[in-house]
Amino acid sequence: MKDINDALELLLSKLEAWGKHAVLLLPNILVALLVLVLTFFLARVIRNSLGKIIGRFSHSTALNNLALTIIYIIMLSIGFFMALNVVGLDKLVVSLLAGVGIIGLALGFAFQDIAANFIAGIIIAIRKPFRVGDFIETNDYTGTIERITLRTIDIRQVTGEMVWLPNKMVFENPVTNFSVRGTRRVDLEVGVSYGEDLERVQQVVIEALQEVKNRVKGKEIQVMYDAFGDSSINFKARFWIHYKKQLDYIAAKSDAIIKIKKAFDENEILIPFPIRTLDFAIKGGDKLSEELKAAMSASVKNGQQLGGSNP
Repeated sequence: MKDINDALELLLSKLEAWGKHAVLLLPNILVALLVLVLTFFLARVIRNSLGKIIGRFSHSTALNNLALTIIYIIMLSIGFFMALNVVGLDKLVVSLLAGVGIIGLALGFAFQDIAANFIAGIIIAIRKPFRVGDFIETNDYTGTIERITLRTIDIRQVTGEMVWLPNKMVFENPVTNFSVRGTRRVDLEVGVSYGEDLERVQQVVIEALQEVKNRVKGKEIQVMYDAFGDSSINFKARFWIHYKKQLDYIAAKSDAIIKIKKAFDENEILIPFPIRTLDFAIKGGDKLSEELKAAMSASVKNGQQLGGSNP
C-alpha cells in the first residue's frame, strides 16, 4: 500500500506542477493562437493579392497556382514556427526543421522521376516553347497540344488518340513546333516526261500555284528540278502557306496537286507512268522490231537453203 500511495503522491505532484506551468504559459498560449490566426488571415490575403498581380504577367494557370501555393505554405510554416517559439518550444522547432530536411531528402530519392517531371514542367511553363493548340512532333508522336500540366503534356494525335507525355521526355528530347511561326512551307514532288520543255513546265507550275488556298502572297513560288528519274525528270514545287492547324497544310497540298494536274492537262504536259524497257537483243540498245525482222529474214533464208539442197 505504501508503494501505491507513493506513486499516487508522485503523480499528483507532477500533475500539479504541469498545471502551474500551464497557467504560467496561458498568456503565451493565447499569444501563439493569436499568431496562428493572424498568419492564416495574412497568408490568405497576400495569396489573393499576389494572384491578381501574377495573373497580369503570367498566363500559365498551373505555374501561377504553384507559385501561390508555395508562398502560402511558406507563410503558414513561418507562423507555425513563430507560435511554437512563443510557447518556449525552441527545441521542438529545431527537431521539426531537422525532420523536415530528412523527410524531404528521403522523398527526393523515392520520387525522383516525379520530381524530374515536376521541375521540367516548371521550366517548360517559364520558357513556353509551345502553347495549347500548337501542332508539334516529339518522341515519335505528332499531334495538337490539348493540355499542359506540371507533370504531362497531353497531345491529341492526327488519328484521334490521346497521348500523355511526361514532361521529362518532352524536355530532354527534340520538339518540332509547326505552329510557332504561323507559316509553313509545302514541298510537292512532281515528275514530267523527258520530252517536255522544262522551262515551259516551270512557268506553268508557277502560274498554277498562284491561287492555292492560304498561300502567303509575299513569298515566291519555287520550282526546282532535282533528279533524273527512271521514267521522268523530277522537280519540287515549294510555296508557303498561313498555318494555324494541320488541316491548313493538308488542304493546301491537295489544292496544289489539283491545280498542277489541271494545268498540265490544259497544256498537254505529260506526267509519265513508270516505264520498263525489255531488251531482247544480245547486244543492248537494238530495237525489238529490227531484231524480229532480222530473225524472220534469217529463218526464211535458212528455209530456202534447206529446200534447195534436197534432190
